[in-house]
Amino acid sequence: MQTIKTFGVIGAGQMGSGIAHVAALTGLDVTLVDLNQVALDKALATIGKNIDRQIAKGKVSEADKAATLARIKTATDYSAFKATDFVVEAATENEAIKKEIFKSLVPHLKSDALIASNTSSISITRLGASTDRPEKFIGMHFMNPVPVMKLVEVIKGIATDDDTYKLVIALAEKLGKTTATSEDFPAFIVNRILIPMINEAVYTLHEGVGSITAIDTSMKLGANHPMGPFELADFIGLDTCVAIMNVLHNGLADSKYRPCPLLVKYLEAGWLGRKSGKGFYDYSDAEHPKPTR
Repeated sequence: MQTIKTFGVIGAGQMGSGIAHVAALTGLDVTLVDLNQVALDKALATIGKNIDRQIAKGKVSEADKAATLARIKTATDYSAFKATDFVVEAATENEAIKKEIFKSLVPHLKSDALIASNTSSISITRLGASTDRPEKFIGMHFMNPVPVMKLVEVIKGIATDDDTYKLVIALAEKLGKTTATSEDFPAFIVNRILIPMINEAVYTLHEGVGSITAIDTSMKLGANHPMGPFELADFIGLDTCVAIMNVLHNGLADSKYRPCPLLVKYLEAGWLGRKSGKGFYDYSDAEHPKPTR
């Protein structure tokens, strides 16, 4: 297989819908699969709204929107991928769930189809070994929000062959992305640096060094970050932050990667950030979120 013409996405959440959006806008025929039809309908509506934003900024036209949406087909069964060249999984950051997805997926794929995971932290080697084609398995970690962020981390597992790597690099470039290649170590590059920074911000709050507002303001104005660490944690989702810290802690066996007890406490409360309406900020007033500590 020399080129990727048909593109599959598993998971119709924020990441999956964003990946489908970018791929279809580029001209690829996309099949978006989720077990939940409501999630699929919501994803298509979200893609439409996000393209409207691009139209308002003069980046795409109304004709582009119509063509993009026409290229996206949805389904609730993996058999929809039977003729697909490439499938990327964008499910929740949980290794057991991802492995179950791949177990169900591979019987429906043609023999030369490539598989990628959008995991932000989990071993590509282990995930690939759970499939029938570890040499055709790779990590392709898109950043959130996918239509806006330019970077894609590409991660080779120990078994990933060079042809798969080259095809995925070319695919990312076709999608208008810049690639950074990472070795298959826990959390790769971005989250190896970013998530411990967020965890350290929570420790700084936990120890009373500064308030949420003081810490976010300090990092935005003192380090020129576009978002403070607590704003960013709420945007990512505190459940995802804890999951990545646990991958780092378990994978590297270093106490510096232990999730802050306060971060875990927020997770136990169900305060997951923007998606739950409350995290380090309360979003009941969307225009003026208030710190929760």
